[in-house]
Amino acid sequence: MQFGMPTLIENRTLEENVELCKSLGLKFIELNMNFPEYQTECLERTDELIRPAEEAKIYYTIHLDENLNIADFNSLVTDAYLETVRRTIEAARDLVCLRDRYGDRSQPLTLNMHMNHGIHITLPDRKVQMYDRDFDTYMESFFVFRTKCEEWIGDSDIRIVVENTDGFREYEKKAIDHLLESPVFGLTWDIGHSKAVGEVDVPYITGHKDRLIHFHIHDGSEDPPKNHLALGDGEIDLISRLELAKSLNARCVLETKTIEALKTSVGWIGGKYDS
Repeated sequence: MQFGMPTLIENRTLEENVELCKSLGLKFIELNMNFPEYQTECLERTDELIRPAEEAKIYYTIHLDENLNIADFNSLVTDAYLETVRRTIEAARDLVCLRDRYGDRSQPLTLNMHMNHGIHITLPDRKVQMYDRDFDTYMESFFVFRTKCEEWIGDSDIRIVVENTDGFREYEKKAIDHLLESPVFGLTWDIGHSKAVGEVDVPYITGHKDRLIHFHIHDGSEDPPKNHLALGDGEIDLISRLELAKSLNARCVLETKTIEALKTSVGWIGGKYDS
């Protein structure tokens, strides 16, 4: 099992994240593009990423900006996000070498992405999702996105993995279905998000288990809804989720939000789970 850590807000520099990763015996860091220090132009300075990773014998995966919206009705916005993905893939090509040296070559290097729900219009009796109303326009954006990602990734060992958050909308499932017809896409199961919304995405995720290659592992509860808890602090059957990840040869990010919770989670893995 390959366990890694997220980018933590308490660490202001890459070097601090790398040192923590090394000290905890983790294999990789998921660089988060929501942080200013991991924007596209920063990731493109791959020499500055590779040097500390080589010293610590770790590698990186990437979490794309959570605001990523390749279906925005404003083509200027869509084009900017598409260019962000293209340039991030180019940077990731240069980072595969770290995975080859310090990770598992059987696990593709992942770029994690969220589905953007788009806006909704509130009527007296219901809410209307604009992407649902204009579904054909929405899907056309995903036709373009899939084709471009296939071109940009080519034969590189890189996958874009779609993560569940607060429940996939029906129109999103259809878009994801289209993406998963391509070998360059896969799924991330965030087990904490899943728990906090009553496991509504479990049937969809397990129904596409063959495309599940990445996990975000943290504890959570359903009532009250909580996630990003340290392992052992919630209600999730963690062992069964970890066994599934192991059976699928999936990579696991211990996605807590604080250093203390990450250390607790690493301790839980060492004490309760023999990977």
